[in-house]
Amino acid sequence: MALAAHLARQIVNAAALLLAVLVLNFCLIHLAPGDPVQVIAGEMGGASADVIAALRAKYGLDHSLTEQLAIYLRNVAAGDFGYSYYFNEPVLGLILMRLPATLYLALCALVSALAIGTLLGVVSARRPNGMFSHAVTVFSLAGYAAPIFWTGLMLLLLFGSVWPILPVVGMADVVHPKRGFAYVLDVAQHLVLPSLTLALVFIAQYSRLARVNMIDALSADYVRTARAKGLPEWIVIGKHALRNTLIPIVTVAGHQFGNLFAGAVLVETVFSWPGMGRLVFDSILRRDYPTLMAVLFFSALMVMTANILTDIVYRLIDPRIRTARR
Repeated sequence: MALAAHLARQIVNAAALLLAVLVLNFCLIHLAPGDPVQVIAGEMGGASADVIAALRAKYGLDHSLTEQLAIYLRNVAAGDFGYSYYFNEPVLGLILMRLPATLYLALCALVSALAIGTLLGVVSARRPNGMFSHAVTVFSLAGYAAPIFWTGLMLLLLFGSVWPILPVVGMADVVHPKRGFAYVLDVAQHLVLPSLTLALVFIAQYSRLARVNMIDALSADYVRTARAKGLPEWIVIGKHALRNTLIPIVTVAGHQFGNLFAGAVLVETVFSWPGMGRLVFDSILRRDYPTLMAVLFFSALMVMTANILTDIVYRLIDPRIRTARR
């Protein structure tokens, strides 16, 4: 019951925050320089004043900003996120079409970063002054310092021209489309470079975090007690030390979901991955207000969902959290 009540409070807080995000996104985007009607008219090769006035009326831009905000909030409450200026189709359809690709990329990168980063940190903590530990430290610093777009470009050049063993653009082969298991394998091959690019910076962070926390855990009294009982080393590490090491990693991973999505925008642009990142890029260039506001809304929704799930997992891993709140 305590967990259910806590979850209910989290959802109410998230709903209030989403409303604030909607209003803030609307104000910031509409107050930014640039006129979407002028962009549309420019792509039409120029337009008369009557055509521009008709475009403003069509997209509801002839109302005052306050009226536009009220209409927008009312439509969003009804599940209507508007009509894309550029794609000429409902925004919700565009989002739902591209969201799976972004989630697929982000989740694969997150799982890879958690698994590889934790493994590197745990192994290097066994011998903190060994060669492997120093190599992991250098790799972590390099991975954290390198910009995501630069890493993506280097991998694209390496595997696109020097060592062409992996596809470097798109989500699947459009020239020779596959079916069945061949399609799954094709998508997995296209996923390797984008997910690796996105995961590298997080692998570096998680390996450093896992190393520091595992070193502390291995010197704790409960680990010495477990060793004194004659337990095998893999049980001491896997059952006793690793659990406390995972708590800060899970917390950081959940709170970094926003950074993961921001990185996906750059990665999808570099590798032409058909997700929401490309949609954000195209929407900013074309002043496509409805699409941009919807993408930002769903981004905030995903970040808040990730934070709530992280809080639940955190409580499941560490029962002391539940005990302390009672």
